[in-house]
Amino acid sequence: MQLQWLGKSGHVSDGLGVTWGIPWAEGELQRSESLALIGSLGEDVPVQSWPTAFWPDGSVKWSAHAASIKRERSDTYYLSRGSSAGPGAVVTVTETEETIVVDTGPIVCQLNRQGQSIIRSIHREGSLVCADGKLQCIREERHVTGGSKTFKEHAFTSFISKVVVEQKGPVRAVVKVEGKHKLNHGVREWMPFTLRFYFYAEQHSIKAIHTFAYDGNPHMDFVKGIGMTFKVPMQGPLYNRHVRFTGDSGLFSESPKHLMTIRTTGKYEELFRRQTAGENVSFDPVEDERFIGLIEESAVWDSFKLVQGTADSYTITKRTQEGCAWIRAAFGQRSLGTVYAGGENGGLGIGVRNFWKKYPSSLELHHTSKDEAEMTVWFWSPDAEPMDLRHYDTTTHLQSSYEGFDEMRSTPFGVANTSELAIWCFDKTPSHETLHAAALECQSPSLLVCEPEYYHKAKAFGVWSLPNRSTAVHTKIEDQLDAAIEFYKEEIEQRRWYGFWDFGDVMHGYDPTRHTWRYDIGGCAWQNTELVPNMWLWYMFLRSGREDIFRMAEAMTRHTSEVDLYHFGEYSGLGSRHNVIHWGCGCKEARIGMAGLHRFFYYLTADERIGDIMDEVTDSDYTTAHLDPMRYYFPKDEYPTHARVGPDWAAFSSNWLTRWERHEDTTYRDKLLVGIESLKNMPNRMKNLAVHGYDPKTGTLYDMGNNAGGHLAICMGGPQVWMELALILKDAEWESMLVEIGEFYNLPREEKSAKLVGDLGKGGYAWPMFSTGIAAYASVHNKDEALAELAWSILLKDEVGQVKLTDITKPVGTLEYIRPIHEIPWIATNTISQWSLNAIVCMELISSSLEKAAAANAAIHQ
Repeated sequence: MQLQWLGKSGHVSDGLGVTWGIPWAEGELQRSESLALIGSLGEDVPVQSWPTAFWPDGSVKWSAHAASIKRERSDTYYLSRGSSAGPGAVVTVTETEETIVVDTGPIVCQLNRQGQSIIRSIHREGSLVCADGKLQCIREERHVTGGSKTFKEHAFTSFISKVVVEQKGPVRAVVKVEGKHKLNHGVREWMPFTLRFYFYAEQHSIKAIHTFAYDGNPHMDFVKGIGMTFKVPMQGPLYNRHVRFTGDSGLFSESPKHLMTIRTTGKYEELFRRQTAGENVSFDPVEDERFIGLIEESAVWDSFKLVQGTADSYTITKRTQEGCAWIRAAFGQRSLGTVYAGGENGGLGIGVRNFWKKYPSSLELHHTSKDEAEMTVWFWSPDAEPMDLRHYDTTTHLQSSYEGFDEMRSTPFGVANTSELAIWCFDKTPSHETLHAAALECQSPSLLVCEPEYYHKAKAFGVWSLPNRSTAVHTKIEDQLDAAIEFYKEEIEQRRWYGFWDFGDVMHGYDPTRHTWRYDIGGCAWQNTELVPNMWLWYMFLRSGREDIFRMAEAMTRHTSEVDLYHFGEYSGLGSRHNVIHWGCGCKEARIGMAGLHRFFYYLTADERIGDIMDEVTDSDYTTAHLDPMRYYFPKDEYPTHARVGPDWAAFSSNWLTRWERHEDTTYRDKLLVGIESLKNMPNRMKNLAVHGYDPKTGTLYDMGNNAGGHLAICMGGPQVWMELALILKDAEWESMLVEIGEFYNLPREEKSAKLVGDLGKGGYAWPMFSTGIAAYASVHNKDEALAELAWSILLKDEVGQVKLTDITKPVGTLEYIRPIHEIPWIATNTISQWSLNAIVCMELISSSLEKAAAANAAIHQ
């Protein structure tokens, strides 16, 4: 099997550790089989492998692999059956009552099991690089008494509650630390956190993934800052100590005591250049006595910081000592988010991924002139305004907006946010090129991926197509799919959809009059997984292998799995529907956080945090027992709760399928089969897309004689989940039930009435375009060419199918918006994501019918 780097090739300056995932066809790989990794340069690379999902027959469905790549890396690797190369240097983990010690060879990291300090120390080749690594949280407490307001700041520090070694090598080790932030000199604890550390054999770098969840009162508890602090030894004279920040494309390079004076000339200019480049310099005490005196008299710069206040601006400032002014040293637009501090024996570098995209963020250095400097990376900068997590209003707007329920359930209690760090332990001050390359690697981590053809052959994630440009009309569809991606790439940048709580999401509906998205209309602002744009992006990556699409899908997965989902509390396992505020909608639903949205990223990268989240939502159906998704329509009856066949039960089935294949937990397989059996025994089976009574304890669905025909059943990922489930279950009756949906959905109403048991009722079966993928599935099973042509006709007649997105993207008049932009006046993320998803399925199942359908469609319009 051939593997290549995602979007990158060539060499890395200092080696790297990489983890990736691979799908396998059923029966192809047994869990007992060993795998070997060979590079195209001929190197036999030690690889650590483990299964992440299984087929029902017990064979491996997805595997994860870790390798430690040295300085030179191949462009291509080949994974095959066979014994892996001898591990050579290995990463070892030693556990004691007080600490966990991880030794990669170049570095030894001591992690504490309890207390405030998480990282006790990191040594590189016996030399201390950093110590006392801990989390910091600044809470601004606000009170309103009468007409007066009081603001108090409180400093909280991490307090460890649990440490677990999740992997012990030989190539990769993972340690998970959990805890809460504790008030210094107080008793209050809040803001639970998870911090994972990733180590690779022979590497001097560490990856860290930090997650915190909000558990405060948004009207009182304002987060003023959250970050991580390290103590860094600073050896040698002040002029041989070095400070670095990465800017837009280069570096800020200074020292606590630089060699620039009004008399820096001649050889001292050369020494200054060498100092700025990071070299240690020395002086002759006799020959250089006068210049040494000048240096000793010059200012000592003890503190430095870079603050990324917006997506388009950062400022670097420095000061001599507390009580003195900060002076502006430099400014720029988008920092790569890496800081370094060290002395004659090297030092510590930290990179924050998506630094400018998740503003406001900052990097700080203090006490650089002392024996021990303090380095802090702030995920939310205390130089910014505190996080304001309150709702945008004091009431809901059910009639004028699309806010779902007339219930004020806007709360951030239980939502989370994840940040990624890279930690480098340098034995000397890195060159500008080395640190810049490290910063780039932090922002776009290397990943090995398969070719699209392999993912497709292995049927990874069900039914989807490879690109097909065999005819002009096929090319038109492919061009439209590509144009949709390009439009949203540009829109993310044009609209600046960045920020700590927003990055990764896109908006829902457009307002052509104001030339902006409906950012202030409830139900029409942030997308929050509505009509599953996550799946659209991931399938577009699978069929193309494009890095830019992968990064879009990755960012959306990180955001929607954390910010849009409740990880504990009253709504645990549910998410908030689209709203002005991500957690603002009164509709809390299982579909927002269903595992099917996130498992793409998990299986391709083996990311443990996403694995945690998919486990969290496994029992989200129980939460609906006290927050019934259909409470407005069925407030009281004999059932514990209710579930629409989709999106509710579709989300549950996605969660259970994921739990079953990951953990071989047959409890959830059986619960899934109970639901399927319930549907089989109903008079209309699934074709009426109905609302059912539901019992979370048993998984039983109850027929209520309801023929809802809700289009929500087929546009929230249900068909994608169900078609993949059909590949796994191999149940002919289940497949026939899916076929019934596809052939039934677009029948005339009188034919529907004739085929249904019970009254068809009013409404239902809206948005024919949403049904085209499942209609294509039905046409293949029934060999129904007319249905295939109907599916294509619907897609081609849809607004997205009739126009070229590239041709209708027009500039907005100079005075009509605050800056020059381009727009599509009728754009809607719902429409784009669903048209694209259905086109991808139809290109796989009924591509042979496209030309005929296109010809018939053209004839109609002539």
